[in-house]
Amino acid sequence: MLFSCHTWAFNDLTLPEALGTIARMGFRYVDIGTGPHLNLTRAANPATRAEAIAELQGDLTLFNLHIADLYLMLPRISVDDEPKRAADIQLFKALLPFVKLLGVAGITLSPGLIHPDDDAEAQKRTIEALQEMVSVAQKIDVAVSIEPHLDSMAQTPAQAMRLLDAVPGLKITLDIAHMVCQKIKPKDMWTLLPHTRHVQIRQAKHKRLQTPFDKGSIDVNEVMQELKMAGYTGVICVEYMQTVNWHGMMPVSSITECIHMRDALKQARDKTP
Repeated sequence: MLFSCHTWAFNDLTLPEALGTIARMGFRYVDIGTGPHLNLTRAANPATRAEAIAELQGDLTLFNLHIADLYLMLPRISVDDEPKRAADIQLFKALLPFVKLLGVAGITLSPGLIHPDDDAEAQKRTIEALQEMVSVAQKIDVAVSIEPHLDSMAQTPAQAMRLLDAVPGLKITLDIAHMVCQKIKPKDMWTLLPHTRHVQIRQAKHKRLQTPFDKGSIDVNEVMQELKMAGYTGVICVEYMQTVNWHGMMPVSSITECIHMRDALKQARDKTP
């Protein structure tokens, strides 16, 4: 298994600075997502797409990095506002040439902004949007996964499975911290592994979506063992963030914590049969 690092840990830096920092920590793969490091409008516009690709590829080449995953948030696919919902779907379609030209194998999406679990119309809107998005991505051989996360239409494994059952070809980006923060039982979380395309990890605990390494409750050895037992061969992304206080996220030193998690993952990988 290979490891990547998310640029979200360094949203206070420019993209070249963030990529340089990640490369100096020894990573050769990187995750990039919606935010200051990825201008979706520029990437989607045919008039500026080539320039955006050239700049990004130049930075990646300079630091000997490869993109493991692009996180295109686009959370309005569930909302009861057709113009906003349609705008996110259209933006996704417009971004696919950018994704394909970059050679990125997979995209992560939000499952949509949260609505009550019994809101059948919100479920229908979300499913129809994901069906459309997955269908167009499959035509160019780009995999699509949703990240079950807090404040979304798929906070729990059961909610995520409901979307997977309704959307052929849809996969999972498993963020373990979002499961641990909700105190979801490990046996329930691991049911998502057969459908998992990408994995994200940082230390966390119940009601704390991010903690320093020594304050978290995630057993990295257990995680690695479960991934190997499930036959997971994808990339594991070390994903720290700067959204302090969101669901109890604690402020951390991004470099320190990325290195702690990187080393723990390597040790667990090398000693797990």
